[in-house]
Amino acid sequence: MAARLIAEREGWSAVTIRRLADEIEYSQPVIYSHFENKEAILEAVAVEGFREFTSKMEEAAARGSTDRNALENVATAYLDFAFGQTALYEAMFALPTGLRFASPAETKPELRAAFRSLAAVIRPFGAEVELTTETFWASLHGLVELERSGRNRPSARAERVALVVRWVLGG
Repeated sequence: MAARLIAEREGWSAVTIRRLADEIEYSQPVIYSHFENKEAILEAVAVEGFREFTSKMEEAAARGSTDRNALENVATAYLDFAFGQTALYEAMFALPTGLRFASPAETKPELRAAFRSLAAVIRPFGAEVELTTETFWASLHGLVELERSGRNRPSARAERVALVVRWVLGG
């Protein structure tokens, strides 16, 4: 999607309806016929991102030879996804959109699938799968945001992943 390419090159502040129209050589009214506003564009990018995210998490889990290894792979893949696709990750998790996770009636299927991809590696380790998955996800997101803002050392990323995995395992 053109909006994602602009954001990757110049940041989300550069994504406007006018700029998007120029980028894809359509008129602004054509863009408005598909997207009401910038938030709608962000949501479309985020939903596509959740499809990609789910695929990456499922691939990482499948590479695990044990449940613990699958959990480690997913945690690492999460961080790799966030740092490898910064603009996409921002659209999915940092920028304001109308996308909701905590409301089953309002949660889009792509978002539910993303959550299930994380829950699948949590399930072997505990009874409170939903709560543990939410906390696992929050921990990984926190690690991403703290490292991106320069508050965590990138050189200690693997050690932090190991700590999160140990926490999930109960140790």
